[in-house]
Amino acid sequence: MEPIRNQTFSAEDWSLAEVERAVYEDCAFHDIDWSEANLTGCVFTNCQFGNVRFNSSELTRCAITQSLLQRCSFFGATLAGCKLTGTQFVDCGLRPLTIDGGDWGFVSLRGQNLTSVKLGGLRLREADLEGANLTKADLRGADLSNARLKDVILKGADLRGADLDGVVLRGLDLTGAKIDIQQAGLFARAHGAVIG
Repeated sequence: MEPIRNQTFSAEDWSLAEVERAVYEDCAFHDIDWSEANLTGCVFTNCQFGNVRFNSSELTRCAITQSLLQRCSFFGATLAGCKLTGTQFVDCGLRPLTIDGGDWGFVSLRGQNLTSVKLGGLRLREADLEGANLTKADLRGADLSNARLKDVILKGADLRGADLDGVVLRGLDLTGAKIDIQQAGLFARAHGAVIG
């Protein structure tokens, strides 16, 4: 499909739409209703989304890269095998949200509320999660290598099997969080303990 470039879409009702392999580059979407839509294999590069509603929509193998999502709602949405490399979420509604794998490397989720969201197995390499609320989030097996977790709330989160290589662990509040033995050693060393 021929890419759609440098276009602005505003106040459109695309709810229940079935979209396959559409390609958008440098486009802007404002006040779009994509509720209950099915987007499959779509690609959005360097796009801006403002007040877009993805409520109860299904995004399958879509790529939203180097883009800005501002005040967008994903209530009840499903993202399966999606690539969001370098995309920023600002003041978005991300709960409840179903995520089934994918590559979210270098994504910015600063200050976002991800309470109880399942992020298990997700690639979050070098993601910026500063100030995010990950209370009771499922991060089992996630790739968090070199992710920024400053001021992240991890109370009751499940981190077992997550890759924490390069993560600054000192100062993280892990009250009630589930970690594995290997991670326990990492956290102990981060706080100055000598394991022998």
